[in-house]
Amino acid sequence: MYELFQSEKTGKYHFRLKAQNGEIIMQSQGYADKKGAENGIASVAKNGGDESNFEKKEASNGKFYFVLKAGNGQIIGQSQQYKTESGRDNGISSVGRNCGGDTKDLTA
Repeated sequence: MYELFQSEKTGKYHFRLKAQNGEIIMQSQGYADKKGAENGIASVAKNGGDESNFEKKEASNGKFYFVLKAGNGQIIGQSQQYKTESGRDNGISSVGRNCGGDTKDLTA
């Protein structure tokens, strides 16, 4: 399931993709308007099932994370940091399993 929300600090719109257990798998960048965030969700649904669209990364603190990119190379969303590479890889698989979910609009 996706959650669409607006930051109280910046006023920008964001979305996060959650697994069935409620854990956040991935979160978006900030968008200037709600339509941009909705387009981001559509892009995750389109690109999240293809593992070649993910870039596996390691943070400076030694933890692992991923970014999901659209066909044009633009980053759609980023994961939390995982302690292990296998945790990160499971996160990528979870995006593929959950990217077709409904959207809960928390801005309404």
